[in-house]
Order: sequence, then C-alpha cells, then structure tokens
Amino acid sequence: MLTTAVGRLRAVGMVEAVSFLLLLGVAMPLKYFAGLPLAVKIAGWIHGLLFIAFGVCLLVAHGERRWPMRWTALVFVAALLPFGPFVIDRRLKIEQSKL
Repeated sequence: MLTTAVGRLRAVGMVEAVSFLLLLGVAMPLKYFAGLPLAVKIAGWIHGLLFIAFGVCLLVAHGERRWPMRWTALVFVAALLPFGPFVIDRRLKIEQSKL
C-alpha cells in the first residue's frame, strides 16, 4: 500500500481523518466541558501536521498520476469534511488498483 503515491495518500488520509474526528469528538469536548484546553492544542498540532502531510501526498499523487485538477480539488475538499476521507477512499482504492 505504501509503495505507490496513491497508497501513501490513502494511508495518510485515513490517519488524518481519524485525527480530525478525535479533535472534534474528544479534544473539543475536553476543552469546553472539562476545562482542558491542552487537549485541543495537542490534538490540533497533530492534526495540522497530518493535514500538511496529506496535502504533500496529494500533490505528489497529482503529479505522478497526472490527475485532472478537478479530481485533485475534490480529494482536497473531501479532506476538509469530517468523514470525507473515508468516502473518497473508495475511489482512491480504485485509482490505486489501476497501477
């Protein structure tokens, strides 16, 4: 899975998506209901780094696979939504199998 640019994109996308859900579902409630703002700081940093890694992997896959800009933009927008990477992963899996 990690041997291709699309495989790396899928892997980083899944980890980034989980970090986003943890940020929204665990860290944010800890901040606002338990008074622990450090949870958001830590989870936010981790998520931010993973999002940057996702963006880099997306650019590499875009260049390697010569995807249309519309498809690359769709994948990027999916990463902005809480469950978007899980939804778009199915199509990325098909794209990965074309190699």
